[in-house]
Amino acid sequence: MRARQWGTALALLLTATALPAVTATGTATALGAPATGAAGAPHPQRPSPLARLFDNKAVSDDAGPGAADFDGAGHSLSAQDLAAAGWLPGSRLTLDGARLGWPRTAPGTPDNVVADGQTVALHGQGGALTFLVAGTATEGAPAAGTGTDGVPAAGTGTDGVPAAGTGTVRYRDGSRSAYELTAPDWRTGPLGTKAVALPHVNGPDGQSAPGPARLYAVSVPLRAGREVASVVLPRDPGPAADLHVFAVAVKSNSPGRTGSWSASTAGYRAVGPWTDRTLRLVVHAGAGGPRARIRLANTFAAAPVDIGAASVAVQGAGAAAEAAPVPVTFDGGHDGTRIPAGAEAVSDPVGFRVPSDTSLLVSIHLPGTVTAAPVHQEAGQVSYLSAAGSGDRTGDTGGAAYPDTLTVWPFLTGVDVDGGPGSVVALGDSITDGVKSTSGANRRWPDVLARRFQAQSALPRYGVLNHGISANRIVTDRYQGDGVSTDTGGVSAQHRLERDVLAQPAARTVVVFEGINDVRWGTSADEVIAGLRAIARRAHERGLRVVAATVAPCEGYKDCTADVEARRRSVNAFVRAHGGVFDATLDFDAVLRDPQRPQRLLPAYDSGDHLHPGDAGLKALGDSVDLRLLVPGQGPARD
Repeated sequence: MRARQWGTALALLLTATALPAVTATGTATALGAPATGAAGAPHPQRPSPLARLFDNKAVSDDAGPGAADFDGAGHSLSAQDLAAAGWLPGSRLTLDGARLGWPRTAPGTPDNVVADGQTVALHGQGGALTFLVAGTATEGAPAAGTGTDGVPAAGTGTDGVPAAGTGTVRYRDGSRSAYELTAPDWRTGPLGTKAVALPHVNGPDGQSAPGPARLYAVSVPLRAGREVASVVLPRDPGPAADLHVFAVAVKSNSPGRTGSWSASTAGYRAVGPWTDRTLRLVVHAGAGGPRARIRLANTFAAAPVDIGAASVAVQGAGAAAEAAPVPVTFDGGHDGTRIPAGAEAVSDPVGFRVPSDTSLLVSIHLPGTVTAAPVHQEAGQVSYLSAAGSGDRTGDTGGAAYPDTLTVWPFLTGVDVDGGPGSVVALGDSITDGVKSTSGANRRWPDVLARRFQAQSALPRYGVLNHGISANRIVTDRYQGDGVSTDTGGVSAQHRLERDVLAQPAARTVVVFEGINDVRWGTSADEVIAGLRAIARRAHERGLRVVAATVAPCEGYKDCTADVEARRRSVNAFVRAHGGVFDATLDFDAVLRDPQRPQRLLPAYDSGDHLHPGDAGLKALGDSVDLRLLVPGQGPARD
């Protein structure tokens, strides 16, 4: 939509009355108008569309802020801030792989429900329920607990308390399951897990306080293979906080698709500015398939981004394609799309055969001006950028229109193929990210693993998705989760688990290989172990197989002291014992260490900095993995 059209639509939406209800197949997202008057309220145990249960006003127009009261103290979200983020009434939002609807309501009218045992009509089948929520703490409530190293634990704030409770999912076969839902506080919850942050808070007389105000997408597991009939919201959690629900949807686990390539958003960096330019990003496909789709993300952003067009091709030489690029469409055939702040966009599947173990060109036209972008910093790959003002060059077969280069991956987070058995996700830090491996050669250990899966036929030919982030930690956030920053170490493995592992297409197994950055920067072994336990528990709840790897040695690196070594050994002792926490373990420490001095890397595997393995060490890691350990139901014999 052009700027003038967008502005006209925004003005109409902000002044409109509530619109009629809209029902989406497979979801109960809240797009409709609530029922008015107590006499018209549905019976509390009779399933009703969520919008008919709305009983709270969260959003106000800046010109009339007193029309809404989200927290019981007269505060509310700014409709103008939401619009600036691309969260317009009725917007479709893809968050952590779930398709949710922002309420189609006017400012100052009911737009959310305070959870207190209401029964929501919902249908669909998938791996999880995703709720769009926030908690509002009662004034004077005690401060919530914080996580290790002073960072708020997931689902808590530093001044407000989270709102939490137990609800029930009812299935069409008559069975039920309980779920625990926690809504972090809208003023103080962790920025690392928020769906969107807004710069202001409205009060009765105007913008009474600076933000950010936060909203959260929170997912809870469903029973596999069962169709949802309705969802009972948690009862009122008590006097400390209210749990507000704006939308809920069943999240599909993408059956029938396999992840071929992916990367994590590691931070939100200043770029360009880029105006009317095309990115041509080079990525390496692992699994192949007859049709493809791409995934784009506007993670951590404060404003929407417009995608004018996109295409995919097999790479020829440099920025040139081997054959004419295939256009990629969105939302049922549109050339482009607008991605709201914090949200994602998944393209329509296109008839493009992805060869396995092959480099692709994914081209993305940015018609507007982009000054900051979510990026994966350590791409280990040269990509390309068209000249300023050169327009849409996504259809170019040749590379002449791409004179500039990039060494990061902006916006692009995945390439999926139709068919195949699913994916293994490697959750890690710089060693998984491939730092110190040969740029452009695809010699990261997950690349080695992907080639091994594709070269055999005794086991499912899983895709392998690399979700390593250089400088990442298990326990604490490097990037704090909001705003433009030069830090691209990502939010913690726990804070990104939903987005980077649980929401990945048809994920079957997660391999967790992290911890060295935690122990190097002062986190205790007990805190790292608690983080590993939490990751395993959450992945198991969603049906994934969990494999943990021991932490590699680093003697000789500038901060790898004797205390660091002691903490590392304690973490590794836990991983090796694992006691039922993990389904299997990989002893990467034993693969990489020098037998004569086990606290350091074997010199033949050392890149030279004594922390990161080089190409030979990464190949040794990928070759050491017993593929059967990564396949549910398989024994430990080698392939």
